[in-house]
Amino acid sequence: MHDIEPYYRWRDAYVAAEDERSPFFGREYDEFRFTNRVYNYFIHPQWDEMGSDTLYLKVIYVDYELGYSIIELIGEWNDCLANDIMYLKRKVVDYMRDEGIIKYILICENVFNFHGSDDCYYEEWYEDVAEEGGWICLLNTLDHVSEEMRSTQLHHYVNFGPKFNGLNWRPHKPRGVLKMVEALVYGEQRRYLNG
Repeated sequence: MHDIEPYYRWRDAYVAAEDERSPFFGREYDEFRFTNRVYNYFIHPQWDEMGSDTLYLKVIYVDYELGYSIIELIGEWNDCLANDIMYLKRKVVDYMRDEGIIKYILICENVFNFHGSDDCYYEEWYEDVAEEGGWICLLNTLDHVSEEMRSTQLHHYVNFGPKFNGLNWRPHKPRGVLKMVEALVYGEQRRYLNG
């Protein structure tokens, strides 16, 4: 797991540690010391911690003008024992929301497990952004992760599932990823509105 680095090809356009509006502004990284881990497995030192013992992230792009962010996650998302959604919401999302971010693309291909609890933080997050035309989308979730999320009823607040999986987002620029996801999100919303 220590070999899995956060996506870095957009670093010429955005670095969270250099963004004064980022919750990770000023963070310094030691490329040689591995300190964070998911259970007994060390993870690459470029991942950012947010308070969870099992879930880490990297804000890989933010566009304040268009109000969206792309965040990559790694580890186990555990709301049941660790309330990871609380950490994500309070330590990252609320901060970004105050800066005008209303569209969230979370890349979940390195989220290996999900353990759900209640949906209160997801509902709050949805309400925070939906009234301004925003949304939350999880890309490339593993099947068993999607199943657990669906059984926790998160699909009422968060876009995820087969339609949002298998997307090859890496060859695209951030705005290309946004356009690709928006087409899927708005198609999904139209489907629900049309019954």
